[in-house]
Amino acid sequence: MRDDDPDPLGFALGARPDRLEAAILALTPGLAPAVGAAKEGLAAMALALSTDEPRTELRARLLATAAAEADAARHVRRALIVVDMIHDHLAPGASHEVPRARAIVPALARRIGGARLRGEPVVYVVDSHDPDDEDLDAWGTHALRGTEGASVWTPLAPVEGDVVVEKPSYSAFHGTALDGALAALGVHTLVLTGCLTEIGLMATATDAMQRGYAVEVPPDAQAGAAEQLEQAALAALSFMAPYGPARKRRLAGRRS
Repeated sequence: MRDDDPDPLGFALGARPDRLEAAILALTPGLAPAVGAAKEGLAAMALALSTDEPRTELRARLLATAAAEADAARHVRRALIVVDMIHDHLAPGASHEVPRARAIVPALARRIGGARLRGEPVVYVVDSHDPDDEDLDAWGTHALRGTEGASVWTPLAPVEGDVVVEKPSYSAFHGTALDGALAALGVHTLVLTGCLTEIGLMATATDAMQRGYAVEVPPDAQAGAAEQLEQAALAALSFMAPYGPARKRRLAGRRS
């Protein structure tokens, strides 16, 4: 452990969501063994004490939450979302080339093939701009609608039955029909892949969770401009969870 690491006992006693704790421990490897030992000691003390049943309303809420997530797990409806794996990002020498994106093509191709075999929707989200789009003033000319640059990289090309959604901005949900398409498919969990992790995937994941989707970002199928940016984005996303009320509505709507 380093001198500036948290006190293990204080950390173990702290009230924080499990996913936040897991993310902190993953980023502070030396802390994990000490926290584990502290929790074991606290558990031994707790076993020696008498226990009371939780309040009725708290118990009911916990059981309802567990039941909803268990039901979702039994009826998982995932969609594989492939973001901005287009020629203008993958072609060597392209003005908006993301060299790291080419390295994930084999792993992503396997995921796409697996999703199709399982009958899971594959949704391609591609940047698309008109020549007079004011967004190009900031980012330069790229992904012009109807050009090869805006088309999906050939080894990952869509097939009949896949869904292709054009997007004008960072998030795949902003100004697009993606949310409606996913709702029609009964999807409640998104497997986000593609590039750029710290821009398009980050914005899409945040929007998705606010809408009640669970989000997974496989490390082998995402690419950023640099490894440090990827890791920062993935760490930030690991802290987050679907917005509770929206998640509840989405699961209820799927069941109905």
